[in-house]
Amino acid sequence: MNNETLDKMRQLRLYGMYDAFKTNLETSVKESLTADQFIALLVASEWDDRRNRYVERAIRVAGFRYKASLEQIDYAIDRGLEKNQVHRLAALDFVKERKDLFITGSTGTGKSYLATALGYQACQNGYKVLYVNTAKLMGQLKLAKAKGTILAELKRIERVDLLILDDFGLQPFDAQSRASLLDIIEDRHQKRSTVVTSQIPVKEWYDIIGEKTIADAILDRIVHHSLRVELYGESLRRRNSKTENVFL
Repeated sequence: MNNETLDKMRQLRLYGMYDAFKTNLETSVKESLTADQFIALLVASEWDDRRNRYVERAIRVAGFRYKASLEQIDYAIDRGLEKNQVHRLAALDFVKERKDLFITGSTGTGKSYLATALGYQACQNGYKVLYVNTAKLMGQLKLAKAKGTILAELKRIERVDLLILDDFGLQPFDAQSRASLLDIIEDRHQKRSTVVTSQIPVKEWYDIIGEKTIADAILDRIVHHSLRVELYGESLRRRNSKTENVFL
């Protein structure tokens, strides 16, 4: 009977329940539990397994460049990063409230790491996240337009709860990139959250985007109600080349 039950659990893809049931058979822990306790254990095991698999899938789909953790952020280095501020961001209220976040500062100050760590936090809290390098995304959208699939790509971007546009403005926007950026911002405005990291101060984004009318339309939608983190100081990558094990 037990083997038959295990087979049915596996066929139904109740993998968490399967593992818990099999473990309890092998260890005889089941004998010390009431029927209600044992059922609760099986359900909790299945719940945890499904949640863990969902998080793993969300992280994989997000396309992060590397793994990052809020717990590994170093606040001892003077770069304008406050622990209280990060803890408030980690609560992800800005995602719930559909607000945007700008993280700016010179190269190597930890902008991408902070954005990625917040992305991991969002995945672990059940949000759909997409991490992209801005210039690469614009290139991908150009290819999608040539293939006739750009509407599907824009719809995919629109659906994610948190979009991370990394290295914004490192390459100038041409006419097609500006149009794609406007589509993305328009689709997500007050519906979803976007995190933008950039070496360029927000006040200079107007010139980076170019073309007055489109720049006005984009910035009017994202600047006024955004949250901001402004970092400064020496490049941590340069610092890390001198000192081992310093986390961004």
